[in-house]
Amino acid sequence: MPQQLSFDLPSRTALGRDDFFISEANALAVAQVEQDDLWPNGKLVLSGPKGAGKTHLSHVWASQSGAKIIDAASLEMPEENAVVVEDVHTIAGHRDAEEMLFHIHNAVLGRGGRLLFTGIGAPNHWPIALADLASRLQGTALVQIDEPDDMLLMAVLVKGFADRQLQPTPAVLTYLLRHSERSFAHAHQIVAAMDKRALSERRTINRDLARDVLADLAH
Repeated sequence: MPQQLSFDLPSRTALGRDDFFISEANALAVAQVEQDDLWPNGKLVLSGPKGAGKTHLSHVWASQSGAKIIDAASLEMPEENAVVVEDVHTIAGHRDAEEMLFHIHNAVLGRGGRLLFTGIGAPNHWPIALADLASRLQGTALVQIDEPDDMLLMAVLVKGFADRQLQPTPAVLTYLLRHSERSFAHAHQIVAAMDKRALSERRTINRDLARDVLADLAH
């Protein structure tokens, strides 16, 4: 079958509160993030696997609180009193970034603000070299998003396709749910692979395509 060129165009990810699906796997995290007046010492660590929805939930809180969202890879001192710092685990061992985050921590909380950190794993497993920062992160209340249950995994698949303006049938979604790994990362891989292959091979989003993509991802 002739193939056509395909491009990895960015999908338009919906990040509103109504687009965030809640199940037993993330309900506690949602409740704690949204109740920022109950955060001990005004700060919280939101942890979860890759693709778990940490960024989405951070945007929900930012919309609620007016928070500035900063990626840990490009830290800068914020003026806002509510701040999200994403992917904190990635700066471990980077002295300048660790020192900047330490100053951000003290500045925001020193003026009575709120700090939400996100990352993969718990802070006591992040190899932060700066002892003062490590102790402050490890002393921060932690809430975790668990690996997805069936309801949440289905929602991740549906949302992933919707972000790409794709509408698979319920039969396709059910097939994927029954045969895919139970992880957020795998669900996102499936959606991206099916979209790319459907375009390059001029195929419809159906069970045959789902089967072929799952077989490819298994190798």
